[in-house]
Amino acid sequence: QVEVAESGGGSVQAGESLRLSCLVSGKTWTVGGMAWYRRASGKERELVARITRGGVPREYADSVKGRFKISRDNDKNRVDLQMDNLRPEDSAVYYCYAFSLGLWGLGTQVTVSS
Repeated sequence: QVEVAESGGGSVQAGESLRLSCLVSGKTWTVGGMAWYRRASGKERELVARITRGGVPREYADSVKGRFKISRDNDKNRVDLQMDNLRPEDSAVYYCYAFSLGLWGLGTQVTVSS
């Protein structure tokens, strides 16, 4: 059994930074590619960034390119999302997702004020 749990959300001003973390617990050797998604109020969930098992970033949403960076530390069973120069439109609940298991975390709220 594997669980993923997000942390690091909060409320910030536009232009500030946050770092989200996704901690994977359980049978971590079964986890392959991982991703961060987000769902803003009234909108559909969208892919923010994804990363391979080996820690190679593979995809970023156009709206976050150059501002967000996904990284992975398999020794610590953790996937992080560094978010810089945040904008009000980045406000959403951010979710961690394990592709090989179809497993979602409960999410962490990010709110960016102008």
